[in-house]
Amino acid sequence: MKLDILAFGAHPDDVELGCGATVAKEIANGKKVGVVDLTRGELGTRGTAITRDQEAKDASKILGLSVRENLGFADGFFINDKEHQLEIIKMIRKYQPDMVLCNAIDDRHIDHGKGSKLVSDACFLSGLIKIETELGGKPQEKWRPKQVYHYIQWKNLEPDFLVDVSGFIDTKMKSVMAYKTQFFDPNNEDPETPITSKNFIDSIDYRARELGRLVGVDHAEGFNVERYVTVNSLFDLK
Repeated sequence: MKLDILAFGAHPDDVELGCGATVAKEIANGKKVGVVDLTRGELGTRGTAITRDQEAKDASKILGLSVRENLGFADGFFINDKEHQLEIIKMIRKYQPDMVLCNAIDDRHIDHGKGSKLVSDACFLSGLIKIETELGGKPQEKWRPKQVYHYIQWKNLEPDFLVDVSGFIDTKMKSVMAYKTQFFDPNNEDPETPITSKNFIDSIDYRARELGRLVGVDHAEGFNVERYVTVNSLFDLK
């Protein structure tokens, strides 16, 4: 299956939190979008890898994803090496996305920056014909996405561009809250973490509102780029 967009997250819920509204909007516009999670989030304070698996399935249905896979890398301990790069290359060549979305370039959680660089490097290497990979016993063809964009997560990084996601923030919030063991629940007696407060959940909306305010829309999500963004005309810019 060829995808228009393949989004990677170091953990299940990264894509939902970072660019869930953008994903929902592109799917509503007819694009085929898939997600590959690098780990099962097994080091998370709340929940387990098994509960995360089910929560990721529930979130996928809410967003309308075409496919979702998990590579099972070690949460907190995966590294950017040949072994891990090849597994991501296999996914890129399998789905042949025109665009890849991946973790924030720099962030509070160490896996986010690591995952960002790992996926970015794999996107380049995937286009090299002399790197040979197989999937299901069949050789894969080289493939390099046309664009690689990094969604913004915990840190308020300065975005290189914004996507107007007005009308899709509710879908994003529903997909985030599908991870019910991870976020605010006044009845949950498990240990508190930086993402279990009501303030964190509220911040998802008000950060999108603030970005939207800056460009005159209701909500927006920000992204960073690896190379210059090109438009055909000045009038393509809003």
